[in-house]
Formats: sequence, C-alpha cells, structure tokens
Amino acid sequence: MKYGIIDLSVVPGRADPSDKSEMTTQLLFGDVFSVLEEAKTFIKVLVHYDNYECWICKKQYLPINSSEYTQIANSPYHCTTDLVQVITYKQNLLPIVQGSSLPHYKNGTFKLGNQMIKFDGNITIPTQIGTKDKIVEDALMFLNAPYLWGGKSPFGIDCSGFSQLVYKINNIVIPRDAYQQAELGESYSFVEEAQPGDLAFFDNKEGRITHVGILVGKSKIIHASGKVRIDTLDHNGIYNPETNSYSHKLRIIKNLV
Repeated sequence: MKYGIIDLSVVPGRADPSDKSEMTTQLLFGDVFSVLEEAKTFIKVLVHYDNYECWICKKQYLPINSSEYTQIANSPYHCTTDLVQVITYKQNLLPIVQGSSLPHYKNGTFKLGNQMIKFDGNITIPTQIGTKDKIVEDALMFLNAPYLWGGKSPFGIDCSGFSQLVYKINNIVIPRDAYQQAELGESYSFVEEAQPGDLAFFDNKEGRITHVGILVGKSKIIHASGKVRIDTLDHNGIYNPETNSYSHKLRIIKNLV
C-alpha cells in the first residue's frame, strides 16, 4: 500500500482519472490518504479524514511511508482557522486555507517531509469541541464565498463541503456528502425546537437529500447556494427573498453537537 499527504493549497478530487472529469471534492493542505489504484497520470485515493474516495493527479502530493501515515492518521489533527495564511515551504511562499491540517504541530511549528515549518496563524485545540455558538461564528466567516461543486475552501465551496469544513474547525468529524451527514445526530420533531449550529437537510422531488445548511438564528439559515448566503427557514424550507420563492424543501433538522 502506498500513502501520501497533500503539500499544495487545494487539490481537486475527481470522479475519474482525467483533468476533464467532474470534481467531487477537494483535498486541503495536510490531508493524508492511502492509494487504492493507479492510472497513467492519476491515483485513486482514500482520504483518511472522511473515508472519501476520489482521483487526484500524481503531480499534486508528497509520498510518505506507512509509518508516517499511521503516525499522522492516529494523532489528533491541528486545523487552521484563519481564512488564509501563508507559510514558507521549500523556500517558496504557499497560501493555505481554513480547514487545512498541520502534521506534527507543536509550539508554532509543524513538520512536512523533512522540513520544519513555522506557522504564525490560529489553529484549533484538538481536545476542545466547538460549541454551537462557535459553529455559527465560524460559518459566518464564509459569507459570500462563491459556490463551487466539490469545493471546500473560502474561494469556492459547495453546501456539504461548507458544513463539513465548519464542523471540522470545531473538531467535529462528519462525512463529505449531505445525505451521509443526514444519517448522524438526533432529529427534531418541529422546526421551532432547532438551535443555531444545527444542520438542516433538504431533498429533491425524488426524496433524495441533496442540500444542507447551518442554522444561524431564529428562522435563519446559512448555506451555499450561488454563494454562501443567509436566508429564511420555515417548515416548508428555505425562502429566498430575492426571488420571492422557496429554493429548497426541508426534509429534516439534526442536532450533531
């Protein structure tokens, strides 16, 4: 088995081994993975953080051995919380986005390969689970980030990537896709029982869950739709005042904290 770690800012994870293939997710700096399959210029990987499978370009990661992978995978992750920070890596400046992981972090320094790297930004404390108020606070930092299918950064993000990333920086691990996230936690019987920080899920005409957002106040939800935005939520779903219509039909609200 081969292993790797992402040493670039953001790497696209694709459905098939081609640059033209659909981007289904993104891997962020510090993500570790095992290699499941190899093609000519791509590898199929299993991301350790959320067990997500996708294809990435062979030029966009740093190979690591099994002991290094095991050590990083079994250690509590230190996660960046600034929207963007810049580090010096291989004598070059490299921006890393919120939600990136810093392997072997200790006292303002982390290790990647054979290089010790200084990090002056803010990070999570692995033992400290975020409160619902903190989840809301972090979610609001993404306001107006553009929607991007498969995206997981402030420069482009989709609905489930948004909820996953906000929960990640609060030390709560949830799956990548909305329908997977909906299987977690406890559901409410009424919308009025829900609290800011909870996740609301929405389905399509076939009854399949296709959208998720984070409650941020009474009858308010923040979600990625065109951009990360705040709209009104009621028992019917999300109401968009700009179009004077409902954009998403409510299926369930879950408490995961």
